[in-house]
Amino acid sequence: MTNGKKLSEKSIGAVCAVVSIGAFIILWYWGTQATQLGLLIPGPFDVLKAVGTGIVGKVGRHSILAHAGYSLLRVMIGFIIGSLVGVVLGLLMGWYRIAEAIFNPLFRIIRPIPPIAWIPISIIWFGLGEDAKIFLIFLASFSNTTLNSMAGARSVDPEIVNAARMLGASERKIFTTIVLPASVPNIFAGLQVAISSSWATVLAAEMVRSSEGLGWMIVAGMNNNDMIQILSGIVMIGVVGYILAIIMRRAEDVLCRWNKSGK
Repeated sequence: MTNGKKLSEKSIGAVCAVVSIGAFIILWYWGTQATQLGLLIPGPFDVLKAVGTGIVGKVGRHSILAHAGYSLLRVMIGFIIGSLVGVVLGLLMGWYRIAEAIFNPLFRIIRPIPPIAWIPISIIWFGLGEDAKIFLIFLASFSNTTLNSMAGARSVDPEIVNAARMLGASERKIFTTIVLPASVPNIFAGLQVAISSSWATVLAAEMVRSSEGLGWMIVAGMNNNDMIQILSGIVMIGVVGYILAIIMRRAEDVLCRWNKSGK
């Protein structure tokens, strides 16, 4: 694909994004001004004004950016720990039969359970502090990265592995030089899903008990019957989530560039 074609596709994508967001804002504004929707929620410009005011001012004890920072910090801690454990365990289960026999049955039982279902247990185990939130985020990222890493290890071309064995490569060498690099695209696919799940989970955890964070903003707005604050928190959740997705996509493009040679 030529650079000119790539630039053209990016330009078209940017224009479509601006048009779709603009159309949504116009529809939202029209709905609040011309229908009964305005009795339920404020218009988009009131919400955007509140977001701007919250960025330079405070919502509760912190600015909106500080609330987003608290949420992001919790996400990063749980996401990094959960992803590291998930990648290692997934690769081991995908490549070594003994590891699969030991861990896979337990993982298959735990995987369908949503992280939010663990909230009561996390409170009993860790209390109402930060550890409970990080534990929930750990679960959200762990399951996704484990599943994709296991799939990546299983998708390695057996002919390449047999050729390496014929040339005298040890099992450890095969794992580190063939299995691990071949699994990277699947690992990043799992990380993409894991970061989204982690972001959603921390917001749910903050709604249970917290004194800061975007989840706290929404609950505080609900308790005060402040719909503008609720929607301001929702807007920031969407913006930060979108930024996280872009960062993960760019990281994948850089680290997996060798896997996109045909594009």
